[in-house]
Amino acid sequence: MTLRLGDTAPDFEQDSTIGTLRFHDWAGDSWVVLFSHPADFTPDPHKKVRLTITYPMSTGRNFDEVLRVIDALQLTDGYSVATPGNWRDGDDVIIPLTIQDPEVIKQKFPKAYSAARPYLRVTPQPNK
Repeated sequence: MTLRLGDTAPDFEQDSTIGTLRFHDWAGDSWVVLFSHPADFTPDPHKKVRLTITYPMSTGRNFDEVLRVIDALQLTDGYSVATPGNWRDGDDVIIPLTIQDPEVIKQKFPKAYSAARPYLRVTPQPNK
């Protein structure tokens, strides 16, 4: 089975230290990080695959990056923003080009923004 971004994570039953779990029931509406080898994936609250990171078995995983991506996904799900590479929680974010109406921009981003280029509008991170 090949999983792709946006796919619904498969439901399954698994014996655990707290008894048998049915994955979708256990996850509920929470964010879940499911580590699986060889294909790591992270199902968001809608049980959709939101990230795949594949490392060779001989290479350690970068857990800081996994946490950074979860922070970014949760922020971008809640607000109309994008996060730049190496973004960290609290850093400035990007206003997507899909938002063009100046009144909508003023409403959504009351802290204003700067534009290094017409396609690169940066604003302070909205409060989570």
